[in-house]
Amino acid sequence: MPPSSFTFQRATLETCAQATGAVVVIDVLRAFSTAAYAFAAGAERILLVGEVEEAFTLKQRFPGALIIGEVNGFSVPGFDFCNSPTQIVGRDLHGRTLIQRTTAGTQGIVRSRQAQPLLATAFCTAHATAEYLRRLSPTTITFVITGQRAEDGGEEDAACADYIEALLSGQNPAPEPFIQRVRESSTARKFLALGSPDFPPSDLDYCTAIDRFNFAMVATRTGDLWVLQAVDPHQIT
Repeated sequence: MPPSSFTFQRATLETCAQATGAVVVIDVLRAFSTAAYAFAAGAERILLVGEVEEAFTLKQRFPGALIIGEVNGFSVPGFDFCNSPTQIVGRDLHGRTLIQRTTAGTQGIVRSRQAQPLLATAFCTAHATAEYLRRLSPTTITFVITGQRAEDGGEEDAACADYIEALLSGQNPAPEPFIQRVRESSTARKFLALGSPDFPPSDLDYCTAIDRFNFAMVATRTGDLWVLQAVDPHQIT
């Protein structure tokens, strides 16, 4: 990818509401990895919400929709899927609307109200996200590190931001060091140590499949909805 001149900034869930310009909300483990696999399975759109109650309310408005997500990493009674790529892979979601609520990723989207454009990403869509941004050529790009909290540094999300920055700077970074950072992150170690069926070990493999998909994920505010859709970055001229 040819180099371009950008100013890169970082934000967290606590500060992303002030971010303007191009904003990229990153949740590697696992919201936007799961979203990417859902689009790959044929999903038409994903409605992003901040609260469990909002998800159920939208389900009433869109009876054919499927709810996906978690609270603090664990499945929610009444949701169709947990926030797990493993549960999505192999499903036929062609033309379906999904509703997603997560503890980190979707919070970053609904709080980043001043962003334009607003993207969601993880490692599996990183290169496509970088290409989208390169073609759009914004002056400033803010990466929202959704996993960064007082008790957790969000290393997996910071690694993804570093990877995209490297691509946009004209580098050709080897994926292995970034994969290792995800696998050694406190988030990955915490969930794997739980041994919960809500976080199967295969999720980590799916979430570290760097550049698996050739689409970016763009969030737009449509009426009272946050709508996430898969976009071919090469359509940006």
